[in-house]
Amino acid sequence: MAKCGRNPGRIGQPAPVFGLMGRMRIALFDLDGTLTRRDSLFPYVLGFCLRHPLRLPRLLAMPWQALRYLFVHRDRGVLKEALIVAGLRGVSREQVARWNQRFVRRLVERGMYPEALERLALHRARGDYLVLMSASPDLYVPAVARALKFNETICTGVRWNGMTLSGELTTPNRRAEEKLLGVEALRARYDGSQITGYGNSASDVVHLRACDAGHLVNASPRAAVEAARAGVAVGWPFESVAPPSR
Repeated sequence: MAKCGRNPGRIGQPAPVFGLMGRMRIALFDLDGTLTRRDSLFPYVLGFCLRHPLRLPRLLAMPWQALRYLFVHRDRGVLKEALIVAGLRGVSREQVARWNQRFVRRLVERGMYPEALERLALHRARGDYLVLMSASPDLYVPAVARALKFNETICTGVRWNGMTLSGELTTPNRRAEEKLLGVEALRARYDGSQITGYGNSASDVVHLRACDAGHLVNASPRAAVEAARAGVAVGWPFESVAPPSR
């Protein structure tokens, strides 16, 4: 499984592609709400538990965890870890791999915005370096990236004890400022690169501002206002992606 978090996982070893004036072109996509129609983690965990019903009682603690999130800590990473530990702790890598095949296939076939897939295809056609950056965990984000032919993933890491899932987060939750660090790391690795970024939430405005061209898509009215104030474009671009430079 490809590594995520602070150590991004590369899928294959693609040759860098350079655009005008010799600048490497990077297309950076968020997953949940940008490519997908809704959050992916809860359906992932619930779907696995429904196929292993003895695990369902473990999820009874989640309403309490949600209340703690709302009134105590407001830390999405803590809530995310609680869900993964409750529903999936103790599963094997083989079980995760089998579930990924089913879950990812259905997610790509039925759970994604057509406009997002079209935009991704345009970037792929011109040879851009494709990066999937998500706060969702490396249980399945690298598998989604492979299915969509991304070159690299940056996401939240989870702990394994050998071949068995423990479930605690091994990295900060890849959200808001953590995504900004991801953009900065890409710039450090690919000096002079031109980054086009796509996100959907108000927290994504933080890293989209740091892209050469940031686009907030599928956004709520509040997020759209924040993006406009920050100088981030709202909506999918109207222009087509330029062909590769010769």
